[in-house]
Amino acid sequence: MSKVWFVTGSSRGLGRDFVEAALSRGDKVAATARNTASLDELVATYGDAVLPLEMDVTDKAAVFEAVKRAKQHFGRLDVIVNNAGYAMIGAIEELTEQHLRDQLETNLFGAVWVIQAALPYLREQGAGHIIQMSSAAGLMAFPLGGAYHVSKWAVEALNESLAQEVADFGVKVTIIEPGGFATRNGKNPDPLANGHMAEPDPAYDALRLRIAGIAGKQPAGDPAAAAQTLLKIVDSDNPPLRVLFGLGFYPMIQQVYADRLKTWADGQDLSAQAHGNLDQEER
Repeated sequence: MSKVWFVTGSSRGLGRDFVEAALSRGDKVAATARNTASLDELVATYGDAVLPLEMDVTDKAAVFEAVKRAKQHFGRLDVIVNNAGYAMIGAIEELTEQHLRDQLETNLFGAVWVIQAALPYLREQGAGHIIQMSSAAGLMAFPLGGAYHVSKWAVEALNESLAQEVADFGVKVTIIEPGGFATRNGKNPDPLANGHMAEPDPAYDALRLRIAGIAGKQPAGDPAAAAQTLLKIVDSDNPPLRVLFGLGFYPMIQQVYADRLKTWADGQDLSAQAHGNLDQEER
């Protein structure tokens, strides 16, 4: 049976490839974008199988209305893809309050609004699959990416909790963690590239030069292959909670997690000291 998808950020990047892959195999898609003119080609090709919806994920009311329209139009929702997002690039000292708020409004709160709007329908059906696009940047941190990392680490935790909350309702959750993909909008293999840039402080110019020298050296993935892999995941009876898309960052992530475990192990004396000698009951 064909599936009904609701995909945010459908106009470009991996979101566009996901939409086209779903449509090309006969599924139906409610495709959202801030400007639906970017979806005209999809409508011309796939007709009524695609429902273009103008929506900004930062507008909570618009998100709830779009999800409602999609459910009314297609009769059900099977796959929810939280894909909309961007990267804010800048040293912590360079970030303004508005930079941080805007980053979280899109990457975190936008995802929350979509989940909250869709869940009542999925619970009623007793089935559904929420796909959260995170990033390799949701698993480790680089200089100049603090704002983006905050947002992606947050959606990692959000969806890990969500998966445990909705399992009894028959709803599945998968967090996709891509590295860099050579999408049609020219994404750099660097997971922090193609972002919004804070006004640079000369104090960080040397750091920027060092980062520029190593950025983009991870191999770019094939977005068409990523889209086909996502189809396999949503068709699975037992999909994984997390999947890295692309191979380049796995060795780095292995080292990051090994270093964290070692740091905690090395600090066990401090952990014991911090615990003190009182038993829990005495507290």
